[in-house]
Amino acid sequence: MKQIIIAISFLISIVIVSSCQMGQKNRKTTKKGNKKELKIVVPEFNADSAFLFIEEQVDFGPRVPGSEGHNNCGLWIVDKLGRYGGEVVVQNFKTRTYDKVARNGKNIIASFNPDAQKRLLLMAHWDTRPFADHDDNVENHNTPIDGANDGASGVGVLIEMARQFHKESPKVGVDIILFDLEDWGPPHEKQITYDEEYWGLGSQYWSQNPHIYGYSASYGILLDMVGAKNAEFRREYHSDREAGFVVDLVWNTAADLGYRDIFIDEQGGQITDDHYFVNKYAKIPSIDIIHLDPNSKNRSFFDHWHTIDDKVEHIDKQSLQIVGDVLMTVVYNE
Repeated sequence: MKQIIIAISFLISIVIVSSCQMGQKNRKTTKKGNKKELKIVVPEFNADSAFLFIEEQVDFGPRVPGSEGHNNCGLWIVDKLGRYGGEVVVQNFKTRTYDKVARNGKNIIASFNPDAQKRLLLMAHWDTRPFADHDDNVENHNTPIDGANDGASGVGVLIEMARQFHKESPKVGVDIILFDLEDWGPPHEKQITYDEEYWGLGSQYWSQNPHIYGYSASYGILLDMVGAKNAEFRREYHSDREAGFVVDLVWNTAADLGYRDIFIDEQGGQITDDHYFVNKYAKIPSIDIIHLDPNSKNRSFFDHWHTIDDKVEHIDKQSLQIVGDVLMTVVYNE
C-alpha cells in the first residue's frame, strides 16, 4: 500500500509539474493577472503617465544641445523632478564633439531618499540626435530627430518612477541621472573609423566628475530605447562583462513577472552607451536595458532608429509598462 501511495503521489507530482510547465509556456506576458505574486508591495507603474511625459518632451521639438527645444525641455525636466520630491542638481559642462567644436551640455541629477546609505543609480539620456543619418531618404540625413524612443522613452519611464517615489519612498536611496550629449557621435557617412569616445559625452564627464565627490552606488541601470512596439531586451555584452549580477537580477525579476519573452535570456550586441563609461570611469557596475532585435533592418536597433520617423506615434505603452514594472520591482525589493 505504501508503494502504491508513493507511486500515486509521484504520478500526481508529474501532472502538477507538467501543468505548471504548460501554464508557463502558454502564459501571456501582457496580462498582469499572470504575474508571480511577490512579498513586497510595489507601487503601480502607470504607462499612460510615462507616455504623457514622452509626448511632452517631443512637443519641445528635437532636443539637440544648443537649441531652444533643448533648453526648454531641460527646464521642464528639472521642474518635474523637483515637483516629485527629487533634490535636483544641474551639472553644466563643456566638451568637444567629433567635429572639434566646443559644446555646452547639462546633466540633470535628481536624488530621492538622499540620507539613505545604500543607493541605486538609474540613468537615461535626454538629448536627441542632430542627424537622421539612418533615414532611407538621404535628403533627411542632416535633419534632427524627434527622438521619441531615443531617448525620450527612458526619460519618460524614469520621471514616472520619480512620481511613484514621491508617493511612496523606497527603502534605498535612488539617484536618477539624465545625461546630455549622448548622441552627438559622427554621422554614419563620416564614421570611417570608430571611436567610442565620440559618444556618451555627458556620461563621460559625470563619470570622471561626479556631482558629489566620491559618489558611489551599489549598481546602475541605464534605459535606452525602451518604448518601441514588440520591444526585446537581450543581455548586452558590456553589461554582462562588467555587471553580470545586475543583469541576472533584472532578467530574473522580469521572468518572475511573466516577461521572459521580452527580457530574453541570451546574448545581445556590444553597445557603447552611457553605462560603458559609468563602468569604465566611475567603477559603478552598470547595465544597459536597450532594445536589441537581431531581425531589425537597422543594425539590430528598432526600425526607426536615427530616422525622422522616431516619433511618438511609434511608442508602445505596453513596452513602457513592462520596463516600468520590472524596474519598480527591482527598486522596491532592495
